[in-house]
Amino acid sequence: MRTRPLRAVLSALGIAIGIAAMVSVLAIPESSAKALREQLAALGTNLLRAEPGQTFFGEDAVLPDTAVPMAERIGPVLGAAATGNTGKTVRRTDKVAESETSGLSVQAANPDLLGLLGGTLKAGEFLGAANADYPVVVLGSVAATRLGIDRIDAQQRPQVWIGDRWFTVIGILDPMPLAAEIERAVLVGWTAAQRHLGFDGRPSTVYARAEESRLDSVRQVLAATLNPAHPDEVKVSRPSDAIEAQRLTENTYSALFLGLGGVALLVGGVGVANTMVISVLERRREIGLRRALGATRRQVRGQFLTESMLLSALGGASGVLLGVLATAGYSLSQDWPAVLPVPALVGGVGVAAVVGAVAGAYPAMRAARLPPTVALA
Repeated sequence: MRTRPLRAVLSALGIAIGIAAMVSVLAIPESSAKALREQLAALGTNLLRAEPGQTFFGEDAVLPDTAVPMAERIGPVLGAAATGNTGKTVRRTDKVAESETSGLSVQAANPDLLGLLGGTLKAGEFLGAANADYPVVVLGSVAATRLGIDRIDAQQRPQVWIGDRWFTVIGILDPMPLAAEIERAVLVGWTAAQRHLGFDGRPSTVYARAEESRLDSVRQVLAATLNPAHPDEVKVSRPSDAIEAQRLTENTYSALFLGLGGVALLVGGVGVANTMVISVLERRREIGLRRALGATRRQVRGQFLTESMLLSALGGASGVLLGVLATAGYSLSQDWPAVLPVPALVGGVGVAAVVGAVAGAYPAMRAARLPPTVALA
């Protein structure tokens, strides 16, 4: 290994890439899962969302305008708020075609919505009693990006065109994982939406927070409470379940990448085996000389097997280091806590050593079987 360092490095590189991939694939989902658990703990998993489904005839159902106060009458419910689709589009200026919606919706919102969803403001203020009647809006994080508004100047607030008039932007929201639809929405006060946009006052989504221990009970009665006449036309979901389902999908992709890491490790093992076979061919005279001086087959076999395992262990240690750096770097970029599973770190070197033993078994046995007279010929 010392006399041919470049060959040793290149042989270990395949092992290093495979181990680095496997460590990263195991560690990054762990970091993501921990960040998700911390995020859900901060936002709360006791949020329910109710939306209108379809009628018996396949038409879009509607929620009654009394849905929010009816939800608040449920004993374990701690609070409720709603948004309502105004059917209007938002544009940066009145010169933009009305068909250019940028995938954004204009929603009427209750003043309690931000606190109920556990959201925070990036800039400005939220809708409240003082501005409920005025043409002002609050932008979700995605809506602000698509409209090109990233800050609010108190001296000259930005404006957007909704319907047939200008609305002043008074706030921008931070991302809201439990209500991704709010991120792509432009929020208008409930009264202002009725006055300036012709909103009918019917909510399109009702959010309710309930006591954690009685969440399932509230979920069972929420549809019937919001729409007693047609409870089957109300869809009730738990936003945190959707986030966890998305994480399950990501874990499926992690398993795929873990398999690719295994393939890279296999290729690395083949590279080590190839290197050792060539080494045996190049060192025939050395093997013959050692055998002639009294070295046993076991000693020759152990020599080449040890070299193969050292090459793989070098690749394994380098791969673990690369995996740790990749995990730490990616977690830092995503603002996640870096989680490094100890079994993955220890197992990386162990798996590399096993690969080295398997890869070096045939070359070592071939060297041990080489007769001294043939080797010295």
